[in-house]
Amino acid sequence: MADGASTPPVAPDHEPTDLPERPREFRIGRAAFLATVVAGVGGIFLGPRLSKLVTDPLAGVLPSSLGDLIPGNGWRIYNVQDPFPTFHPATYRLVVDGLVTRPVSLNWDQITALPGASQTSTFHCVTGWTVDGVRWEGIRAQTLVDLVRPMPSAQYVTFQSLEGPYVDQLSLAQFTLPDVMIARQMDGGPISRAHGAPLRLVIPEMYGYKNVKWLSSITFTAAPSPGYWEVRGYDVNAWVGRSNGYG
Repeated sequence: MADGASTPPVAPDHEPTDLPERPREFRIGRAAFLATVVAGVGGIFLGPRLSKLVTDPLAGVLPSSLGDLIPGNGWRIYNVQDPFPTFHPATYRLVVDGLVTRPVSLNWDQITALPGASQTSTFHCVTGWTVDGVRWEGIRAQTLVDLVRPMPSAQYVTFQSLEGPYVDQLSLAQFTLPDVMIARQMDGGPISRAHGAPLRLVIPEMYGYKNVKWLSSITFTAAPSPGYWEVRGYDVNAWVGRSNGYG
């Protein structure tokens, strides 16, 4: 799932009262709990949901298998299925198909060979928090459009996550906005497992639930279809500051 760059809106002093149940946040396991005790980190509320994990100092003392799951830097990690998907470079494929003239199934070497672009943007979560200055590197949407050549009937683009039930959709016009990309790197390195390795959608002008993580397929379609959180009451067009009760 997705964890949004336009000028950040003025942060509301409360969350909209008409939003449905929030996405489930990353749960801390026993080993991570013990690591926090050893590290002397206090003030962490442990329960069925953990609203925020500690930042980089803790990640540095955890075993590498756990440090990868600690978000840090103000991030809160949401998921709808446990455990997080795992990326295997030798077997991973990104399928781009649907109403296109040249459907493809790209292996990791082919994905890394595609021309890329870089940008720095602000990530906005619909629950009210933001992370400024996120550095992304990835494949522009237009690069994929040029590769697969959508048919005239293709008006929407559906993004399926490796995280089982998670799916979302953009219109073709939204997908081809100039700052949309399929990100391969984040903040100077590969995207971590917690942030959606190996690929995630980045659309800074929309809230994070549209920024699908752990991408497995991109399908061009003729008809709209609501995503995982849209069928649960969230806005289909998740514009920052102008949707979901904001603005």
